[in-house]
Amino acid sequence: MDKLIEILGSAREITDQVIGTDLLVTVKTGIINTAKAINETSNEQLRTDLKLKLHEHIEQHERIFSYMMEHGYYFPKTPQQQIHVLNETAETVLTLNKD
Repeated sequence: MDKLIEILGSAREITDQVIGTDLLVTVKTGIINTAKAINETSNEQLRTDLKLKLHEHIEQHERIFSYMMEHGYYFPKTPQQQIHVLNETAETVLTLNKD
């Protein structure tokens, strides 16, 4: 148990980054799926409700995206830096899973 607490305690920032990345991917998937559902429905009330949900997903994406940028977890303007961060994140997650 002490080993687990040590690992989790030292990995707080990377854990926030992993959680943020997972949320961002999940919201992006929600945007895509909701847009597809809007295109496939013929029920006007459902289409209206789905459009509201789509806007909610887009707002969530904006909030998560801003959080990731502010905390140095996401670098959309510098792909090389973003690739470096993603590689470091992947290595850290793999290391945590070994123990």
